[in-house]
Amino acid sequence: MTVEITRVGPESAPQVLAVVRAAFEARPPLDPPAAALVETEQTIADKLAGHGGLLACLDGRPVGALVLDLVGSTTYLRRFGVHPDAQGHGVAAALIDAAVEAAGTSEDLTVVAREELPQTVQFWERQGFREIRRESPNVELRRPLRTHVFQAPDADAMRGLGRSLAGQLTRGDLIVLSGELGAGKTTFTQGLGAGLGVRGDITSPTFVIARVHPSLVGGPDLVHVDAYRLGGLGELDDLDLDTSLDDAVTVVEWGEGLAEGLAESRLEVAIVRGDAPHDELDPRRVELTPVGPRWHALSFRGLG
Repeated sequence: MTVEITRVGPESAPQVLAVVRAAFEARPPLDPPAAALVETEQTIADKLAGHGGLLACLDGRPVGALVLDLVGSTTYLRRFGVHPDAQGHGVAAALIDAAVEAAGTSEDLTVVAREELPQTVQFWERQGFREIRRESPNVELRRPLRTHVFQAPDADAMRGLGRSLAGQLTRGDLIVLSGELGAGKTTFTQGLGAGLGVRGDITSPTFVIARVHPSLVGGPDLVHVDAYRLGGLGELDDLDLDTSLDDAVTVVEWGEGLAEGLAESRLEVAIVRGDAPHDELDPRRVELTPVGPRWHALSFRGLG
């Protein structure tokens, strides 16, 4: 079965409305009811007249839809819905990927979900969206368009992602890792080290604050830092490392909010556990957000 996404306008209001009604009527009753349930062909056409929308077809049948609504620097995804009998075929994910392409110069995508539907909120979180505002009963979530989301179902996949990324790294690069305890930050760094070809086993640097892994292949060294116990950037400068940060790839665990001042450009890597009960795979979602001119021209397609 093939999902095909098409950019549509007011002329597609009947098809978009049919999908929206089917999707929203299948949800549990809400108080107050979802505004999507009172849409008509005319109101949908009026919304599509602004910035258009997307229609997803599965083997030629309309099964998914959304309306694009540009507000300031963000694009809202309105009336997002997938027909109940088409769920589980990748329609929602395909719509989101197409929305990223359709958003143009917008800085991010935004959605509004209902707090009574925690599974819906979790779905958006799995797609890289983060809650930015909650005004009961609505939850507003936003995803920066520069964020690249990858799935790591197991430790090998996490290492593979790090190894793949290492091929694009160069001297002076700063990577800031965040994630809860045991999320996989060190596992990701092990993949980086393997890809860079550095010496030594990469383990958590907790007890030494920072560890230098020299290159075995003439490339940059890897500096692995635990910022959890650092009081500030000055303490990192005072560590008297055996290599200059300008000549190394520096990975800072627990560095969010602290290590950003080390360089104008950085790659922020957030590792998030899935919301499903942890099985033997204990899957993770890895979000890569490039910050600064160093990363803007890089492509993260095909990593992993």
